[in-house]
Amino acid sequence: MTEHPGGRQADDIVQPFQIEGPGLRGRLVRLGPAVDTVLKRHDYAPPVAALLAETLALAVALAAALKYEGIFTLQIKGDGPVSMIVADVASDGALRGYAEVRADLPPEPDILAAPVPRLVGTGHLAFTVDQGEHTERYQGIVELAGTSLTDCVHHYFRQSEQFGAAMRLSAGRNSAGLWRAGAMMLQRLPDHEPIIAREERDEAWHRAVILMDSVTGEELLDRELAPADLLFRLFHEDGVRVFNQQKLAFGCRCSRNRAARILGSLPRSEIESLFVDGRITVTCQFCNTTEAFDPDEIAALYDA
Repeated sequence: MTEHPGGRQADDIVQPFQIEGPGLRGRLVRLGPAVDTVLKRHDYAPPVAALLAETLALAVALAAALKYEGIFTLQIKGDGPVSMIVADVASDGALRGYAEVRADLPPEPDILAAPVPRLVGTGHLAFTVDQGEHTERYQGIVELAGTSLTDCVHHYFRQSEQFGAAMRLSAGRNSAGLWRAGAMMLQRLPDHEPIIAREERDEAWHRAVILMDSVTGEELLDRELAPADLLFRLFHEDGVRVFNQQKLAFGCRCSRNRAARILGSLPRSEIESLFVDGRITVTCQFCNTTEAFDPDEIAALYDA
């Protein structure tokens, strides 16, 4: 195995790799403080927090497989008690996410048996790449199909012409009560890159997926197991090469100025109904930060 210098960071990273023999590429995602920060901004029930953590890891893995400058957003919407889950990843590595809970949750044992249908219900997954106002937005939408988020994303892969891929996801709390999440994605090189014969390539792909599926949730989340060591443990027979890690961190794009612009865009006739106890407050769904504006500040938005 060839390891790139400096590739030993264990948390909040994307570790790109390539399996040399069959010519498969992949991404290993490890989230520690970043995902814990996202989840602890809200008081989520543990099953909701776990599903949001997996969604964040999935979003990072998918975003890392694309070349873009902007924002990659993964959105899950359904008719269940958790009506929406959103995770987005900026090309600079900033990530954030939230879950919208609109009804009482079913008993936890029922959720654990089938988290997606029990929490989200019937709905869809949507992937969006936004590179700015002067570029075309890419979007992929697929219905939710399966009991787990892994099942749902594999359904997406089967429907997509752009992703010949397989995924492993895990999330949970460690002994200190801190949330962690992990993902591993394998991706086939396009057929127009004939590294080996098709039959051999298919066999190598199936073998690599079986090896990836042998990874336990504990291994994906284990901070003491270096990413390169985990990859070597799995794929050393074919030879695995790791590359520069991409660093990740919690990062929200909200600000007081942005909140003011939102309020200033509303018709003045409607703004009066938003005052509560003499103030208008704007709360960011992602980071749960609240900005308060008094009547003079609101008036200044319209007088500017």
